[in-house]
Amino acid sequence: MSISTAYEARRRAEGIVFLFLFGLTIPAANWLIGHVGTVCAPQGPCLVPVAPGLMAPSGVMMIGFALVLRDLVQRRLGVGVSAGAILVGSTISALLAPPALVIASATAFFLSELADLAVYTPLARRRLVAAVVASSMCGLVVDSIVFLWLAFGSLEFLPGQIVGKSWMVLLSIPFVAWLRRRDERLGIEPV
Repeated sequence: MSISTAYEARRRAEGIVFLFLFGLTIPAANWLIGHVGTVCAPQGPCLVPVAPGLMAPSGVMMIGFALVLRDLVQRRLGVGVSAGAILVGSTISALLAPPALVIASATAFFLSELADLAVYTPLARRRLVAAVVASSMCGLVVDSIVFLWLAFGSLEFLPGQIVGKSWMVLLSIPFVAWLRRRDERLGIEPV
């Protein structure tokens, strides 16, 4: 096996891992929102503190990671696989969301991931870390507004949602920067 073939196999294998992890964020977010938090309202979301005086539904942690992972899926497997993952993820989100949140969950997931894809795609080849940050921030704002409005008819938790998801994006940046440097060193090109 040549070095370029080995790198191609590594790129694909890593893409499959990112795709699998992306898929796991969806059931994890749906489970967290109903089961984990410092406050769990009856028939409402469980909340976690994301900053002093700011609370957010606990699923925000997984959504921040989902946006970053979608970018990495696209980097490794291409925009077609990434777009397909958005469609499958929206379906999974609808199937796993609590009945009262099905429309909000699936719609927010679909629109936020499309927004992420639209921002990430033109930026990714030049500045990976900036592309991940910009696209994730765009996606997390779309996700927060759409989900909160459709699920609760209120944007009361919007600041907490944005801060909570932003923490997860920021926590992933050292890994994204390391991945970019390693790819350059090994000569692994994005799809």
